[in-house]
Amino acid sequence: MFKTKAKDGKNNISGKNIAKLRKKFRYSQRELADKLQLMGIDVGKNSIQKIESGKGYVNDIELKALAEIFNVTATDLLKE
Repeated sequence: MFKTKAKDGKNNISGKNIAKLRKKFRYSQRELADKLQLMGIDVGKNSIQKIESGKGYVNDIELKALAEIFNVTATDLLKE
């Protein structure tokens, strides 16, 4: 069975960029999850932790919402 992984073996390529931006904006993982929840995205603190560590997946809806929160493009979040 094939598994889709990033070059570094992680489940996403945006996690590192999300973590950098979250720290730049000085949001805790809980605060970022809260912002997503206000946008109607059902994501908790643990999901943010998994995304940032590369253990979790990011769907297109979450990626779009994260880009809006950080005022960047989705493409910016996908840069390696």
